[in-house]
Amino acid sequence: MIDHSRDSAGCVYVYPVVSRRAGGVSVGVNLNPNNACNWRCVYCQVPDLIRGGAPQIDLDLLESELRGLLNDIVHGDFMQTRVPAEARRLNDVAFSGNGEPTSSLQFLSCVERVGSVLKAFDLIGKIKLVLISNGSQLDRQQVQAGIALMRDLGGEVWFKLDRAPVDGFAPVNQVQLKRAQVARRLQLAAKHCPTWIQTCMFEMDGALPDEQAISAYLDFLQSNIQAGVRLEGVLLYGLARPSMQPEADRLKAAPIEWMQKLAQRITGLGLEVKLSL
Repeated sequence: MIDHSRDSAGCVYVYPVVSRRAGGVSVGVNLNPNNACNWRCVYCQVPDLIRGGAPQIDLDLLESELRGLLNDIVHGDFMQTRVPAEARRLNDVAFSGNGEPTSSLQFLSCVERVGSVLKAFDLIGKIKLVLISNGSQLDRQQVQAGIALMRDLGGEVWFKLDRAPVDGFAPVNQVQLKRAQVARRLQLAAKHCPTWIQTCMFEMDGALPDEQAISAYLDFLQSNIQAGVRLEGVLLYGLARPSMQPEADRLKAAPIEWMQKLAQRITGLGLEVKLSL
């Protein structure tokens, strides 16, 4: 299965993908079928991306789609007919789609529905439940309640941190950020659910992030560790598929050796690193 598009299963909210980071089949739950996100990361692979939040979610349809796909995967011939032999393992169900999942005002209800399906298939504790998030909505109580429920379901948060946050415009993510705000939200994520940092590194306009940028990134991680924020580690990855944003022709994958050296420096902080190139 090589189709990574969100509608490859013919569903509105649910899609399967062979994940290079997960090392198996990941079932995605897309709460942003309107292609709307409150960020616009320059490496984003979503075509026709617009600014905005998630639309109203048809919870019954979401649950029905997830039950149907999991039935095909767990009890049907999905793995044999659509997945390479070396990847025939169900790894996770992930809130990961065409925008920021927690922008949905029904995020908690979506977690509840997904949790009930995982229980029905006896998958609790056997596969991961993942939220891939930019962390921007973590000040909201229902988002905190949602990730706390995910923790009880064996879940984890992948918190996007591509560069050290500074007070001002973040070119990689195309948003205004405040360092203290990002630190607070990261602390909230780790308080309520096991949390990994998710970082994308790449060349832009022929240049890699310079030493000042890398040092600032490492210092931010270290400052949070010293403040008692418990991080599971760092998911460090490069460009695997082309960006669908206007900056696409300005981006290039970082050299493997450069990525490996950065991974070693992160490990030096006492954090586990999972490197995907």
